[in-house]
Amino acid sequence: MFQKQPIMRKVLYALLPIVLFSVWLYGPRVALVLAISLVTGILTELAFEKKKGGKVSEAVLVSACLFALSMPPAVPLWIVVIGMAFAIFMAKEVFGGFGRNIFNPAIAGRLFVYISFASLLAASFYAPGNFGAAAGSLFGKVDALTAATPLAIMRDGGSIPLLQLLIGNRSGSIGESSTILIVLAAIYLIATKTAQWRLILSTLLGGFGLSAALFYGGVASALPPAGLLAGSFLFITVFMATDPVSAPKKPLAQWLYGLLIGFVVAIIRTFSASFPEGTSFAVLFSNTFASLFDKIVNDYAKAKKERLARTENLQAATRGQK
Repeated sequence: MFQKQPIMRKVLYALLPIVLFSVWLYGPRVALVLAISLVTGILTELAFEKKKGGKVSEAVLVSACLFALSMPPAVPLWIVVIGMAFAIFMAKEVFGGFGRNIFNPAIAGRLFVYISFASLLAASFYAPGNFGAAAGSLFGKVDALTAATPLAIMRDGGSIPLLQLLIGNRSGSIGESSTILIVLAAIYLIATKTAQWRLILSTLLGGFGLSAALFYGGVASALPPAGLLAGSFLFITVFMATDPVSAPKKPLAQWLYGLLIGFVVAIIRTFSASFPEGTSFAVLFSNTFASLFDKIVNDYAKAKKERLARTENLQAATRGQK
């Protein structure tokens, strides 16, 4: 049934500790959200691949996990179904399936539901802890009062202890909170050659570099660079900016692509009032330039090679005349 993709399986291995930590933070409802996302993604892809005689890719499992982990813990379950179906249908299958999509499916699905159901999702965050003691029933309405995310607190002039940001015991999307686990996942993915380190490093440099420049340059609305630990920036950097299908392939193009993601995140977080997170827009926006960056780098290398060949031919002709 599944098309075997060892690289995608390694991404799932890297996500497993984050999933377990999220269950500890928000309770068994996390497993339910994840299960619904997986079933929806598999059935949607199967419906299209069956007509073509193809198999469901293991990449859909990664997309489903990333989409689920990017949702707020109290997300209405019907939104999970709509978002994941949109992700696989509109961001993947309409382009021809795995390997042909230009946009990251999980990002496309996340943006679709965050724009379509903004008020519902904004009210779907709650304080973590005690195995989701505040979560209420699995299928019913969450009992807890809505909790402000660290980004919202920072925008209102408050602060979040750095240790809390590192450990991840704070409100936010299901899988974005633990900086330590995300960094460990990045090390594993780089060590196993599953993720390209240039994409991770360039995205971090772009985000932290421009954030620091804006903050220390005196821009009133700029958050401190540590604010990038408060949202999904690290999660997006490690798991979505490194998507091998929608990211560039050439080394120099990867540097340009990662820097662009980081820059756009910093700009949106500083100047946007409606969407203070910015990470999903940054990745989707940068996806559109991935092939262009590869083409620019290829054209530059080709032109350089041609110039070198002409120079060598000219030198050979000069030596022949002598």
